[in-house]
Amino acid sequence: MRRLTVRFCLQYHSGGVMKAFPSWFAAMILSGLMLGGCRTNETPAAQVNDLKITASVKSKLASQLGLSSVPNISVNSTNGVVTLSGPVDSAATKAKAEEIAQSVSNVKHVVDNLQIAPPAS
Repeated sequence: MRRLTVRFCLQYHSGGVMKAFPSWFAAMILSGLMLGGCRTNETPAAQVNDLKITASVKSKLASQLGLSSVPNISVNSTNGVVTLSGPVDSAATKAKAEEIAQSVSNVKHVVDNLQIAPPAS
C-alpha cells in the first residue's frame, strides 16, 4: 500500500510552470493580515478613554439634537480626536454637532465629516 500525503499550499502559475508557496508562508501572510486590523497604537487606558469620549458625545448629541438625528451620525474617537460623519438636515445641525463634540471633556480635536442632506421622505 502506498501512503498518500496531503500538503496544504497555495499554487500559482509562473511562465507556464506551476509553483507552490509553502504552507508556512501562507499562514504567515494570513496572520499578518489579521493582526494588521488591531489597534496597537493605543494603550488600554487610552482605548477606554476613547470609548468614554464616544459614549459622552453620543449621549450629548441625543439630548441636545434629539434622538432622530443620532442614528445618522457616526462618532469615532481615537487618541482624543473625535470624527463625526453621516448626513444631517442643515448647516445649523452640523455646527451644533461639532460644538457638542468639542464640549466633551478630553476631546483634543473634532474632525467634522458631516454632510448636509435633506431628510429622506
